[in-house]
Amino acid sequence: MNGADSLVKTLLASGVDHCFANPGTSEMHFVAALDGAAEMKSVLALHETVATGAADGFFRISGRPAATLLHLGPGLANGLSNLHNAKKAHSGVLNVVGEHALPHIALDAPLTADIEGIARPVSHWVRTSRSAAEVGDDAAEAAAAASSGQIATLILPGDTAWNEGGRPAAAIARPEPEAPEAETIEAAVKMLREPGALLLLGPGATDEAALRDAGRIAAATGCALMTEWSNARLARGAGRVAVGRVPYPVDQALEALRPFRRIVLAGAKPPVAFFAYPDKPGVLTQPGTEFAKVAEPGPGAAEALRALADALGAHDAPKTAGPGRPEIPAGPTDPNGIAAALGATIPEGCIVVDESVTTGRAFFGLTAGAPPHDWLNNRGGSIGYGMPLAVGAALAGKGRPVLALVGDGSAMYSPQALWTMAREGLPVTVLIFANRSYRILRGELANVGVSNVGPRALSMLSLEDPAIDWLAMARSMGVEAERVSEAPALAAAIRAGLASGGPYLVEVMC
Repeated sequence: MNGADSLVKTLLASGVDHCFANPGTSEMHFVAALDGAAEMKSVLALHETVATGAADGFFRISGRPAATLLHLGPGLANGLSNLHNAKKAHSGVLNVVGEHALPHIALDAPLTADIEGIARPVSHWVRTSRSAAEVGDDAAEAAAAASSGQIATLILPGDTAWNEGGRPAAAIARPEPEAPEAETIEAAVKMLREPGALLLLGPGATDEAALRDAGRIAAATGCALMTEWSNARLARGAGRVAVGRVPYPVDQALEALRPFRRIVLAGAKPPVAFFAYPDKPGVLTQPGTEFAKVAEPGPGAAEALRALADALGAHDAPKTAGPGRPEIPAGPTDPNGIAAALGATIPEGCIVVDESVTTGRAFFGLTAGAPPHDWLNNRGGSIGYGMPLAVGAALAGKGRPVLALVGDGSAMYSPQALWTMAREGLPVTVLIFANRSYRILRGELANVGVSNVGPRALSMLSLEDPAIDWLAMARSMGVEAERVSEAPALAAAIRAGLASGGPYLVEVMC
């Protein structure tokens, strides 16, 4: 058995059964090993950022890591943006990165690079397998790290892959989250019972069960509930505990957090601004605010909420959102019209992948009463995550419908994801919000104090010259598409996309 075969067998034994791949010469033995492993679902991506973003989406829905297969240092570099987003989302990803055969590295061939150096900023775990005999053990460690919500990068030299002597390794059990200390829970309980208390939720504390515990805690103490601005996965809809988010704009966030002098953090961090602005604070809470952290991001956050609810004796049913579909206005596809169309059409079990940036800030209110669904945000802020994430979420969802909400500027970072959606026949309806500009940056000009902006500067924020033909692009990659400019037509288009059972793109003029 060669090293590549032992790697695939170890991955499967460790529960890693999806691989998002963009391979090259150095990875051909791994590709051949995939061919002999029917249990491994191999998905081709036409750009590495699609592979890494898809692995992020797969973990968010399944709770299990997927592998990526990337070609040497440049291939890894192409995937770094969405690995950054995955790391901020605490998603487990196992990168397999091909490397030159060990004797060839010294020759400094054109694709030679410091792969470990490229990987470290976006990885928790990095290792190069030096022999075929080491690959299985290395892969088991990488899979264990990824299963716990970490980014693991295993570098596989060509000769390590093709040499004989490989042996599969048994899976390493994922450690269970540690229960919070009794003193930590006692301090948090005391804080939550005081006036002006907020329970702030982050990764691990926003699924349906964790929100139910958070709702019980709020009912028992009178504390407020919020999540961070962006959520790796937020359970929403009728019958679920409704919770607001810390707003993105600094002034709105300051106002929303102004009443709170005591904040308990369950998987969350103290709120800070996305960027620094002249004459505005970076810290969004009031001076002197007290914090109590009951859990780091991850599974331990849900455990901490259960412990808090038990300590409070908070077992009454929490307040939940009631069902309700908004009326669709007979007007243009502005943010309110889009929000109403979404609220009227989101189906039960839907996975909503949100990279709407400016257009989507008003969506939550009108979608709160839709049937139960999951809402996924960009945790890392690096754009181009939406359509790749939808690929992985759809595969993990095993037939669940996916709505991907993406601005046109963001979508141009990873349009290759459309091709993978078509190739795999994925039930993803993509809404492209076509304002034909980097609209968020127009607002940021004022926020950072830039005035007297002329046409040359504004041209750097425009996507008008030439305008992007999203319908032609989608159809060229096998995805059915249409364009709408009125809210009722948008609702009809969403329903058509969902009913198609496959990929469908709607260009929304706004």
